[in-house]
Amino acid sequence: MSESEKPQGKMVKCPQCGKPALYSPENPARPFCSERCRLIDLGEWASEGYRIPVNNQSSSDSLTSIDDAYDDEDGSNDPRH
Repeated sequence: MSESEKPQGKMVKCPQCGKPALYSPENPARPFCSERCRLIDLGEWASEGYRIPVNNQSSSDSLTSIDDAYDDEDGSNDPRH
């Protein structure tokens, strides 16, 4: 294969199976190695298989109001004034 026939792009690890995958416009499944791996990943997202962990605290326990954040006596640090 000559230089001009070589696929241009970077080789990366397929996020689904770990095989080498060409990261280039020549690979329509990029960053996956194949359409199969791309569809498996899409199915995981669609079935909510990937989730961001959340803390089970109530939101009122972990958040303060804007007034509590600027509770100094003279209000000099309050950007609203």
